[in-house]
Amino acid sequence: MKKYFIIIAVSVVLLLAACAPNFQKEDQIVQEKDDETNEKAIIPKYKISDEYYRTFMPFEPGEARGLVVNNLNTRYDIHEFETGLMRIAQNTFDTTNFVFKEGQYLDSSTVSSWLNRKYTEEQLKSLDMTEEDNLGLNPIDPGTGDFDKRNEENPIYLSHILEHNYLEEVSGKKGTYKLGGVVIGLALNSIHYYQKVAYGATYETSIPHDKLEAEGKKIAQEVVKRLRTMEELKNIPITIALFEQKSRSSVVPGNFFAFAEVDKSSTNIGSWQNVKEKYVLFPSDTAQKNHREDMTWFQNFKQDVEEYFPNFNGVVGKGFYLDDQLQQLSISIPIQFYGKSEAIGFTQYVTGLVMEHFPDYVAVEVNVSSVYGQEALIVRNPNQNEPFVHVYQY
Repeated sequence: MKKYFIIIAVSVVLLLAACAPNFQKEDQIVQEKDDETNEKAIIPKYKISDEYYRTFMPFEPGEARGLVVNNLNTRYDIHEFETGLMRIAQNTFDTTNFVFKEGQYLDSSTVSSWLNRKYTEEQLKSLDMTEEDNLGLNPIDPGTGDFDKRNEENPIYLSHILEHNYLEEVSGKKGTYKLGGVVIGLALNSIHYYQKVAYGATYETSIPHDKLEAEGKKIAQEVVKRLRTMEELKNIPITIALFEQKSRSSVVPGNFFAFAEVDKSSTNIGSWQNVKEKYVLFPSDTAQKNHREDMTWFQNFKQDVEEYFPNFNGVVGKGFYLDDQLQQLSISIPIQFYGKSEAIGFTQYVTGLVMEHFPDYVAVEVNVSSVYGQEALIVRNPNQNEPFVHVYQY
């Protein structure tokens, strides 16, 4: 077996201390908001990867911060909705020339009002609202007729709106940045949950993907139209993307499936581009049916892990696919250890299995945990001969 490096916590601390960024050497810049208003900020020179954008410091939270936690079904969807939107942004705004900032133009009250249902005239009167307040992007619930049929025919399609801002350097003004583009993510429900009475049982109705996509694109057009009424966004390129979230019980996240780019000052969405991303649980019937070869690799790995602990069967994986090709595989192994030496020996064994069972082009991450917390991390990047292995110390 090849020699693999076990990196303990002390080594990591020393490494981080030696490589800690020197904030005195960061780029001090100016953000140009309008002809009369400028704000000073800092952009770190150091980038951990070309896959990530540099961000402004000090960090300025988005105007609608926190709503995503209440509006999306699972923490998996919450994480993927944000990171996936950054991947969408890279199609238009490259990570070298643009700097990331959380959304500053859609505040909490605006997002909340847009997520409402549209109201009838009678409903507006009963709510003591005017037509100007009738901003909901979800369909009207007429309020009469069979309750189940109403929910089936008029589900809540739109669950959340996320805004990201991307700034670029002003030509001829080194160190001065301006808004260069806005990216909007629309999270859509694959399942509509509803209650017949307050605090009563929760019922659900599935929303076909074709219907969800059609409604999502209609909502996207209206969102672009409204953004163009904002003075700051009249002449800014807009990218808008559609995300289909999974059910509340799902252990894998949903995915983006389409995006569109809207030119400066335009209010019309032209063509949409498909996004072929998805997450697959291992083991699962879906993996067995649609990704048989990948499932075989995983099952062989799982069986070899179980040989080390014969009564153990808790190996679970989450695969990320792009264009139907497995890109990343994250594996969780929760297990009971009776000593640190046992944990180290098991980690070495699993590291060898990672190198043996999975093809070079797949990024693999293995998290080994126990009742005490995280025990070890194994990372093998594509075409990497030596994996990174870290054993946690308590």
